[in-house]
Amino acid sequence: MYDDEYFSNRHMFSGNNNSSPNLLKEGGVQWRGSRGSIVNGSAPSGFRGGDQERNFYEHNVENSIAGCNQLERSRATENDPIHLKRRVGLVSGVALIVGTMIGSGIFVSPSGLLERTGSIGMSFVVWMSCGLLSLLGALSYAELGTMNTSSGAEYAYFMDAFGAPPAFLFSWASTLVLKPSQMAIICLSFGKYAVEAFVTECEPPEIVVKMVALLAMVVILYVNCYSVNLATSVQNVFTAAKLVAVLIVILGGAYKIVEGNTQHLRDPFANTKSSVGNIATAFYTGLWAYDGWNNLNYVTEEIKDPSRNLPRSIVIGIPLVTICYALINISYLTVMSPMEMMTSEAVAVVFGNRLLGVMAWLMPLSVTISTFGSANGTLFAAGRLCFAASREGHLLDILSYVHVRRYTPSPGLIFHSIIAGAMVLYGTIDSLIDFFSFTAWIFYGGAMLALIVMRHTKPNYPRPYKVPIIIPYLVLLISFYLIIGPIVDKPTIEYLYAALFILGGMIFYVPFVHFKCRIPFMDGITVFLQMLLEVAPTTNMFD
Repeated sequence: MYDDEYFSNRHMFSGNNNSSPNLLKEGGVQWRGSRGSIVNGSAPSGFRGGDQERNFYEHNVENSIAGCNQLERSRATENDPIHLKRRVGLVSGVALIVGTMIGSGIFVSPSGLLERTGSIGMSFVVWMSCGLLSLLGALSYAELGTMNTSSGAEYAYFMDAFGAPPAFLFSWASTLVLKPSQMAIICLSFGKYAVEAFVTECEPPEIVVKMVALLAMVVILYVNCYSVNLATSVQNVFTAAKLVAVLIVILGGAYKIVEGNTQHLRDPFANTKSSVGNIATAFYTGLWAYDGWNNLNYVTEEIKDPSRNLPRSIVIGIPLVTICYALINISYLTVMSPMEMMTSEAVAVVFGNRLLGVMAWLMPLSVTISTFGSANGTLFAAGRLCFAASREGHLLDILSYVHVRRYTPSPGLIFHSIIAGAMVLYGTIDSLIDFFSFTAWIFYGGAMLALIVMRHTKPNYPRPYKVPIIIPYLVLLISFYLIIGPIVDKPTIEYLYAALFILGGMIFYVPFVHFKCRIPFMDGITVFLQMLLEVAPTTNMFD
């Protein structure tokens, strides 16, 4: 049976929410598929049931329409419309960037990057170049994000510059592969370091690592579904905690340098590997540690004063991370040789064991704190991509719905977590990182091309922040190198699989988006999930 209070107070309707979803249409509620439409409180033509059920049904609809009419006013009172609210300020913006970027990468990547470059000097060149490239890319994204303040980052920019098909391919690849794999990598790193604190004599059991990773994922999902304020507060606290951990490493390295432990920093460019493929894959490893520089663009609808706070957060956050990474690498080399770094899978733990003595447990704890905060920020951004793409009709409609009381995109968050959980169970860290990096830079380069295109197609469009045009051209050129370099130097079938997967999205785009084919039973599933998750389509944004 239908519950009167449930429907009238929470506006739980299944509407076609493509583009800019509204709960009302011509004074009634728009229902989907064969359910017909309700106008002026009458039951749909396909309604089945006796007169008593019909009267009960229509009574509920009239009450719900009266409640929903409040959403169509020219001005909204607080907590009235269902939409994503602007709750992310400058501090939270910096925390989201720094907290997402400083995750597992700096504690895992130094060994892989040093192995691929062959020398300390070249590894430092790559580390700093990755930081500079991330900053240049983020500044370009700042222009895009202040031009279009919709959530979704690349998805929104591809829609503006190229239209629906490229935007769909991005949402297809990101929703099913990129964002979930990023989440899976971070949670696997969390599990590995968390378990390693209790296992000293042998490698931690793989099944235990994966179970801990899944447990962390569930906790993070609950935090993000419960409250935007709670998620940003967790991000702020964990970012502060991980900066304290970074400071411990840097101060430990400074202490060792004062003692004169600089032997591993001499002759820095000996044994350098300079092949095109090695440098490109070294960039993959380094850029994984920096990934997250664009995450703030996914939540622009929730940033307070985005035209000011978006570029400011970028300019503060990314240089801070770059400086931290440089000093951390120097600190590692004060207690470990390059060969030891290359053979160690847990560089930070070895560093802690040699420097901190009885307090060595601080390093696994610091890494778990760091990875937990990074995973929290990753899911926070990933849910908004689902929300933005679904709102345009490019994904299941339910993924664009928002919780009616908490104003969180919980269906999108849950969807991402389920896919990431599957990757945790069946994937490994190394295989996921290479696939992620190759695919991600295809779309990062696409975003640079979108900016260049819109400089010509929309020259008079308001741009509160405008990046020098040479920057997107430079980032686009580097993106092309990062995509082509590894294929030319060492072609593998995985790169072909990645390209085919992206293009394979068109198989779904043509019937379901372009021709708008509907799956009949999806209407019932959508309504069921609405009632189960207490979510509803969003209204237009009110600032």
